[in-house]
Amino acid sequence: MIDDAMSEHTFATLVSRWYERNARDLPWRVPGVGAWAILVSEVMLQQTPVVRVLPAYEAWLARWPTPAALAADTPAEAIRMWGRLGYPRRAMRLHDCATAIVERHGGEVPDRLEHLLALPGVGTYTARAVAAFAYGQRHPVVDTNVRRVVSRAIAGEPDAGPATRPADLVATEELLPVEPAGAALASAAFMELGAVVCTARSPRCAVCPVESVCAWRASGQAAPAGPTRRPQRYAGTDRQVRGLLLAVLREATGPVPRQRLDQVWTDDVQRSRALAGLVTDGLVEPAGGESFRLAGDGPPAPAPALDA
Repeated sequence: MIDDAMSEHTFATLVSRWYERNARDLPWRVPGVGAWAILVSEVMLQQTPVVRVLPAYEAWLARWPTPAALAADTPAEAIRMWGRLGYPRRAMRLHDCATAIVERHGGEVPDRLEHLLALPGVGTYTARAVAAFAYGQRHPVVDTNVRRVVSRAIAGEPDAGPATRPADLVATEELLPVEPAGAALASAAFMELGAVVCTARSPRCAVCPVESVCAWRASGQAAPAGPTRRPQRYAGTDRQVRGLLLAVLREATGPVPRQRLDQVWTDDVQRSRALAGLVTDGLVEPAGGESFRLAGDGPPAPAPALDA
């Protein structure tokens, strides 16, 4: 519930004014940037820091400035271009998404929420982000940062929990101005506030634009020690082995023999499991005999055994 002393318009206005003075200068926020560029940025930013996304984003759009340009290229090239950005299935999703945009919408990113949600790999958050930031529509755009801001400032709770719920969308929408342009600005502002001020660890309450009306601050609770979710371990996991295998395949100009892939990791069982997972996920495909390549990097070939 919103306190009587602070209407939803007051909250959105305070955060939006702060945003207009303090927002980071990021290329996907440049006025007039297209919906495709915003869609690419939102997919890349999932679970990935801005500093890592910036060079990949700029290189991606320099090569594929439109959905049609990406759809005309191979999935393998999308995976190569993704490099070490992490979670490479996102590259495949962007390629599938570009293909669908060309086939269903004449190469233009759709502006209707239901059409955005129907695109491959586009979920609740991404669809609403594109609708709001590319087309200026009034939709609650709720990521981890926004949920934290609303949880603290409005509900008085230090943490919003591990996943977005329908109630989070409702609570955030209640804070948005009625006018679509103002709502889109507020959505970006809420996100930015959570990213740089109302952080999970060591929030900077002294410079927060809503510090004086924040329910969490008013409750006198101590600052949280850190996120409720532990960071995922990477070293020694299947994710690391998958990354090592993909690195070899990205750099190859043709099929890679199984013997070459066997050199990246000593544990035969884990290596075979990681390779099988890449094939199952559609990132890698058999290339005939005992060799592999990136998906879509050549004609179909019979599948070899994936056992160690």
